[in-house]
Amino acid sequence: MKMKRAITVLLFVANVMGISAQEGTWCGELDIQGMKLPLVFNFTTEGCTMDSPSQGVKGLKAEKSYTQEGKLKVSVPMIGAIYEGVFLMNMISGSYTQNGMSFPLTLKPGAPKVNRPQTPKGPFPYNTEEVRFQNGTYTFNGTLVLPKDCTAETPVVLFVTGSGQQDRDEALFEHKPFAVIADALARNGIASLRYDDRGYGDSSVPFFNFTTDDFRQDASAGLDFLRKRFSKVGIVGHSEGGTIALMLAAEGKTDFIVSLAGMAVSGKETLLWQNRVSLQAMGIPQAGVDQYIDIISTVFDHAAEGKLDTTITSLAPEAMKPLLKQAVKQLSTPYIQHILTVDVRPLLPKIQCPVLALNGKMDMQVDCQANLQAMEKGLVNSKHEVMALDNLNHLFQHCKTGAVIEYQQIEETFAPEALQKITEWLKAH
Repeated sequence: MKMKRAITVLLFVANVMGISAQEGTWCGELDIQGMKLPLVFNFTTEGCTMDSPSQGVKGLKAEKSYTQEGKLKVSVPMIGAIYEGVFLMNMISGSYTQNGMSFPLTLKPGAPKVNRPQTPKGPFPYNTEEVRFQNGTYTFNGTLVLPKDCTAETPVVLFVTGSGQQDRDEALFEHKPFAVIADALARNGIASLRYDDRGYGDSSVPFFNFTTDDFRQDASAGLDFLRKRFSKVGIVGHSEGGTIALMLAAEGKTDFIVSLAGMAVSGKETLLWQNRVSLQAMGIPQAGVDQYIDIISTVFDHAAEGKLDTTITSLAPEAMKPLLKQAVKQLSTPYIQHILTVDVRPLLPKIQCPVLALNGKMDMQVDCQANLQAMEKGLVNSKHEVMALDNLNHLFQHCKTGAVIEYQQIEETFAPEALQKITEWLKAH
């Protein structure tokens, strides 16, 4: 009997020590069909929050509790997830459950570390200036990179970011692709200006009330600013920025452009393709995918006209109704309603300046084949080069699947072969 009491006391002490030690940051990886998904739990005496770095999710409110035996339980009501685990020395061993599926998850102390070896580090063999330019009531802060012996005849590019409010580096998951490209260009005698999107850092600015046309006007103001100092001005645009580059080239505003994963087909076609790819990746049967795409296509048409038909969700298969309801909700913003109508194909024959268009073959956000084919067909009056690059995703990283969830986990920021192609092409044109 005395021995049993001693064991009970020892177990109780161990559990109390475990509860205390659980404060701080702990992280682990879910293995979902071979795909690694890091999760981070931030424990305090008051409670905890959960982060999903690969999905760009931070600070989800969670509820922490313990059983009498000292077993940890964390509930995340917003996403219907539960983690249960037992403290074992320097780890917490347990399982993570969400949407009826359960996965083993072992947590270890500390935050996940990321390595971004391509991020430029000084000292630099070039100069930089912090500059500002205006478009209406908006002031744009940017970094002008000036190569050694820079003159008015030095070619300069304006960087234009993709969709969503982004900073001048187009930073995502601690990757800074525009900084990487600007550094490479400067070392090869090419100047550049990268700028923060309108309203960046100001939460009061209703960003999704703006449209692609607003961002086109911002980029146009950036070109006007550069024209005051340089005689050869072009654009390097990524994703939506590539579309904007094509628009401004058609207006005769640029001397050359580089489209990186730019959208040339319509916004509606792009969103339908994204939905199809996502559903197929989830293992949805083809008949179900086709049915969903037919419904969402009609929803898109209504949204483009400023109408939202919520009753159409009743036509979707039961398992897909939550997805469709979420899609309809997102369609309420002016940005999404406008992007559905964007189609630069009629503008392409108007472009006369040189064009380089690069897309990654494993891009899961912009259809590589459809968009490069559209540009090849439409750029009839421009000296152009279109190229599909093997094994690269939407961010031009070497990847395994091309899925968005990989972006944060890949150390590479921008593929060297893509960087070399851009640099060599710009020097030649």
